[in-house]
Amino acid sequence: MVFGHQKIESRRLLLREIAQRGPVPRIDLAEHTGISRATVTSVTADLLRGRLIEEVPRESRSDESARGRPRVDLKIAGDAHLIAGLKVSDRSISLVLMRFDGTHVADHECPIPTGRLTPIDLATHIRDGLRALAEKAGHDLSDISGVGVGLAGVVDADHGLVYWSPSLDQRNVPFGEVLRDALGVAVYLDNDANLVAMAELTFGLGKSHSDFIVITIESGVGMGMVLGGQLYRGTRGCGAEFGHTKVHLDGALCRCGQRGCLEAYVADYALVREASSVGGMSLTTPTSQAVSTVLKAAKDGDPTARTVVERAGKMFAMGLANLVNIFDPELVILAGEQMQFDHLYADTVIEEMRKSIVEIDKPAPEVVVHKWGNLMWAQGAAAYALEFVQDTAVGALEDA
Repeated sequence: MVFGHQKIESRRLLLREIAQRGPVPRIDLAEHTGISRATVTSVTADLLRGRLIEEVPRESRSDESARGRPRVDLKIAGDAHLIAGLKVSDRSISLVLMRFDGTHVADHECPIPTGRLTPIDLATHIRDGLRALAEKAGHDLSDISGVGVGLAGVVDADHGLVYWSPSLDQRNVPFGEVLRDALGVAVYLDNDANLVAMAELTFGLGKSHSDFIVITIESGVGMGMVLGGQLYRGTRGCGAEFGHTKVHLDGALCRCGQRGCLEAYVADYALVREASSVGGMSLTTPTSQAVSTVLKAAKDGDPTARTVVERAGKMFAMGLANLVNIFDPELVILAGEQMQFDHLYADTVIEEMRKSIVEIDKPAPEVVVHKWGNLMWAQGAAAYALEFVQDTAVGALEDA
């Protein structure tokens, strides 16, 4: 018999296993988890009674007898909870709604003012976006059990604290608390690059790898890191800040306020700033269009543009080499809006990285490009929130 904390842990483990493998028979759950068949039967009965899972007829196989009771498998009850995920970018909020079994329900994108917003203003835009998302699926905001939020910047996920973000006009903001007050729903906040790594681990290119790194390149440069199958955040919640590693002493000004950061040479605003201020290029269009102008000019042979773009590639190659030398990952995934351009993953950049890593008689880690849209980032945020909703639902069974 299983009591107290052990029973709660068994429920969590079996619910996760069913979510990953379902529909799955009870006997397979026992084999995969090492939990006894008797305990599996008892615990899954609790999960069934709490309507977190459901029985479904097993597809008959030729080697199974038709005699006796119909065989059933277990799967997650999709209607048990609704979970939302969202990504805040510099111009919009992308949102997705999913069921408890991870299936897609609806998605939505809403524009926001460019520039830094007050915490209350950003929370208001998020609330309005979530209401519109819920309405698309015939629900209210109050029907959502949990919301995962991805935000660029330095985030303490455990405490919902944003030390710094390009989306907020203040530092050290308890933004998780601000959002919970505005939404009336459980909120799970994290750095957006971490949630891309979560998505890659859950249903992306990292699903078959225990150690990999995701580099996100958009208006800034972020990184999510998975070590031993677990997301790594650091002791202060601000680990893996690849964009703010230093590549030039007293170098270019980064939007974080420091100088010499990798982002200050590689991000879109950095390319535009360098080309216009140093090279004198006239770039009055929005940043995304201006980046295209700089890159096209570089390809057409403009010396200023070529210098700016080539330096960005060399800085990026140096940063990648440092990561490989420190962590030796199985896989490096490059993701984000800037993946529509090839200047940071051109053969010359990857070759420059390989020249700077420790040489042994094994190939360098594979570097792949995954051209995610903002909706995929939001799905990563929803997958992040789903784990918390699962744990909360399991804990509530104690009172059932």
